[in-house]
Amino acid sequence: TGSSEEGAASPSLSPLIQGTTEVVLAARTPSVPQISQRACSSSTAIKATPSSKSNEASSSQEEGPTTLQAPPNPESLFTEVLQNKVSELVHLLSIKYVTKEPITKAEMLETVIREHKDHFPVVFKKACECMEIVFGIEVKEVDPTSHSCMLIKLLDLTYDGMLSDDQGMPKTGLLVFILGIIFMHRNRASEEVIWEMLNMIGVHAGKNDFIYGEPRKLITEDVVQEKYLEYQQVPNSDPPCYEFLWGPRAHAETTKMKLLKFFTRVTGNDPTALPHCYEDALKDERELRPKLPPVMVSKSSSVTSSSFSHLE
Repeated sequence: TGSSEEGAASPSLSPLIQGTTEVVLAARTPSVPQISQRACSSSTAIKATPSSKSNEASSSQEEGPTTLQAPPNPESLFTEVLQNKVSELVHLLSIKYVTKEPITKAEMLETVIREHKDHFPVVFKKACECMEIVFGIEVKEVDPTSHSCMLIKLLDLTYDGMLSDDQGMPKTGLLVFILGIIFMHRNRASEEVIWEMLNMIGVHAGKNDFIYGEPRKLITEDVVQEKYLEYQQVPNSDPPCYEFLWGPRAHAETTKMKLLKFFTRVTGNDPTALPHCYEDALKDERELRPKLPPVMVSKSSSVTSSSFSHLE
């Protein structure tokens, strides 16, 4: 038989799963041709930005509207400009992550935002969302006085999948996505379900991804060897089929509650609106609490949120 019923997601989780895939897909959708900038976009910007390039829109504006052609929407054109700023900022933040250097608000304004200073809050917020969702990297303010930020891995994970010579791009985002899918499918997800979800965000087995490399090798070998995932045959399945579970390193480094709060935050949901997941996460917290000192308990129970609001 196929995967067990335990691996099936609750019907109430469908909006969260759909919302999650939509957010991730939007963040991965290319907005400019350069590979270093291809990861950034936001769902709202994609919906508002026309598919035509800015120079094409400008030329049509110069020609003037005709009876068959509506004039270009200035708001859409402006959105495209800001979208490019988001792309540039994500590129800069990615470099800072690789070099392990802090970044200040002043540097972002001078290097990327320039004449669009009034729109820094929205550009910065969407760049932070992209860093979290696509790369699994959080922009965390470390010095409120200088508005200085460091880039750290999301949800206390210690793996980014980058090579020792700092080549490639952080892959923590894909790991977080898969851990979330497993959790939302009652802590075990069939390989079929995982690939269905990955295909929805444009990640396909055997097709090299510009961020994640060869996805099948990454999730069935690399992160399994790193103990973040367990990849095993479903008992008594004939023909054999396989499923994914959290590995011991995932359990050691993060919690279901942190993951649930992250997913519900980026999709605009509330954790308590998902009773099964919330109860499971609470049970996980209760089991974890006796093993942690009070400071760590407080940290593990707090809501995970980005620092971008402080810089706005």
